[in-house]
Amino acid sequence: MPLASTRRTGLVDQVITQLKAQIDSGEWSIGDRIPTESELSDQLEVGRNTVREAVRALAHAGLLEIRQGAGTFVRASSELGGALRRRLKRSRLRENLEVRRALELEAARLAALRHTDDDLAAIDNAIGERLAAWRGRDMHAFVEADFTFHKTVVAATHNSLLIELYDDISQVVYESIAHTVHETPEKSDDDPTLDHQRLADAIHDGDAERALREAACYLDELVTSAEE
Repeated sequence: MPLASTRRTGLVDQVITQLKAQIDSGEWSIGDRIPTESELSDQLEVGRNTVREAVRALAHAGLLEIRQGAGTFVRASSELGGALRRRLKRSRLRENLEVRRALELEAARLAALRHTDDDLAAIDNAIGERLAAWRGRDMHAFVEADFTFHKTVVAATHNSLLIELYDDISQVVYESIAHTVHETPEKSDDDPTLDHQRLADAIHDGDAERALREAACYLDELVTSAEE
């Protein structure tokens, strides 16, 4: 989506509207670095102070994050998402895991009912990468593949609101996965890939109740471990 020049009054509000449109349209995704202040100023044909004020307003709303020396990044796709991210930072691990559990249980159930062939291919690919990383004891790759697996299951729900909410807690999900993996002994004989494979199988079979149960098995264990 090209940025249009802005010429009328209320420049800051107009710039805010255009920047939000870039996020809403998916042109700028969560985690993306947005153009620099000078680049936005040129594209929008407004002063840099106007751009700076608009960016600060969106950062205050939680949609953008200004990182000194690195740039400005998209942190949420909506004001609700921004508020949720700020709230999650103040929550305990157990509370965050309980929210993750609620979303992923429904995601597992809906994915079993609504998945497409492309969804199944994405889920299987993530499972394969996850297994390969575990067998190779590449813990960084394992965390990345595990995170991807959970996102593909959520994507298979085709529920745009659920997908957006999950995106908004994605940092919490990633951190909880990394925490769990780093707490697992490197030479552990326990195979953490089997429970996720069983969930993938239930989704393949279109068995919503089994998918929900399989997701609950490992998510309940995560929540319980956080309480100890």
